[in-house]
Amino acid sequence: MELADLDPVVTREPGVTWVGDAVRRGIAEEIDPIAEALLFVADHAAHLAAVIRPSLAAGRVVVSDRYSDSRYAYQAVTLAGCLPDPVGWLRRVHEGWTIRPDRTYLLVIPVEDALRRLEASAHREHFEQADILERVQQHYLAFAAEDPERFVIVDAMKEKEEIVSFVAGDIRRHAGWSRSRPRRS
Repeated sequence: MELADLDPVVTREPGVTWVGDAVRRGIAEEIDPIAEALLFVADHAAHLAAVIRPSLAAGRVVVSDRYSDSRYAYQAVTLAGCLPDPVGWLRRVHEGWTIRPDRTYLLVIPVEDALRRLEASAHREHFEQADILERVQQHYLAFAAEDPERFVIVDAMKEKEEIVSFVAGDIRRHAGWSRSRPRRS
């Protein structure tokens, strides 16, 4: 594995706690958008407490597949029409207790190609529609433009191995790690 020398904690949101299960159930049942967003927030809080904070306290590198920016991008689309400023509301809900990532790798792919990749999947969530994904991607790109020091845009059309190699190298450079002398903070 390209990151093995960094001894990373690899995780994802929604997480593996019962709250993550509730998020997945809420998505499947297409519950009210505000209830869904708040379930995602609750899962994020549980994920921070159970995985991220303890891992960071132990000096570990944490790599998360989806995090708060995903919630802002996706839930902003589903909350459109329910709230006047969905992104602002979501950011305020997270204010003061979440952890800002050091780096965010934004894998960008044309929506048509993303949908083709999803065709292999038998089940699609309500998020996985072209118009929704277009708006989600617009949110992500706007976030990247707001914070270009943190966001690294990655061409997701490249081969998986090339992407993993690039991200692993960037983590090492950004965090000051080397294969021979890992830095723990």
